[in-house]
Amino acid sequence: MASEAFLLSGKKALVTGGASGIGAAICREFDRAGASVIVADLNLQAAQSLAGELKDATAVLMDVSDPASVQQVVQSTGHLDILINNAGIGHVGTIADVKLEDFDRLMKVNVYSILIVTQAFLPLLLESHGSIVNIGSVAGQVGIKQRFAYCASKGAVLAMTRQLAVDYPKEIRVNAVAPGTVQSPFVEGYLEKYHAHEKEKIREQLVARQPIGRLGTPEDVASLVRYLCSQEAGFINGTVVSIDGGWTAA
Repeated sequence: MASEAFLLSGKKALVTGGASGIGAAICREFDRAGASVIVADLNLQAAQSLAGELKDATAVLMDVSDPASVQQVVQSTGHLDILINNAGIGHVGTIADVKLEDFDRLMKVNVYSILIVTQAFLPLLLESHGSIVNIGSVAGQVGIKQRFAYCASKGAVLAMTRQLAVDYPKEIRVNAVAPGTVQSPFVEGYLEKYHAHEKEKIREQLVARQPIGRLGTPEDVASLVRYLCSQEAGFINGTVVSIDGGWTAA
């Protein structure tokens, strides 16, 4: 059975943005792997609902861009083996379109959060010789039209991943995954905001740019994250793993 591979029994994991989409799929996958899960999200009600479905999970309110909010969670955690920096937001626009306040907000949520959350939990992760997985994007690897700010933010996530692995090569493992387009509330929100009158047309275009012929699923990403946090992946460090249906290979 798949559940017998890549076990996380006895491990305690925290997932930011854990109440929906990729984050929720990771929480469920970790639960199947035997981990104790902390579902951290701005939407506490959704986090509590998900935690209630899992065998060993708790929900916490966390604003990843607010150091005080993050520290409050740190103080109640006590021990941590795995940190998944998943929380993030998107933005559509060229450099000519992007407003400074939008760029700042994107950087706060997608980039500063990696600093704030990782720095806050670092002592616990060093103590446990833990593992960090940052959720990046193909947008950090290749240029994508109309995604100037988003590409900049995800490029920073991948760079920080490699740098952390260099600073702490024996103490912790730090890796990132770079998904292509994943069928999730994140993508649905994009379609609703920017293409409400032509959702299916744009959805077909999104599918077409994945050479494999379909969008990814949150479960696709969650399976990879589980592997990267497992003992079997013990020699993988400072790596960015693409999971994009062949997009960046084309």
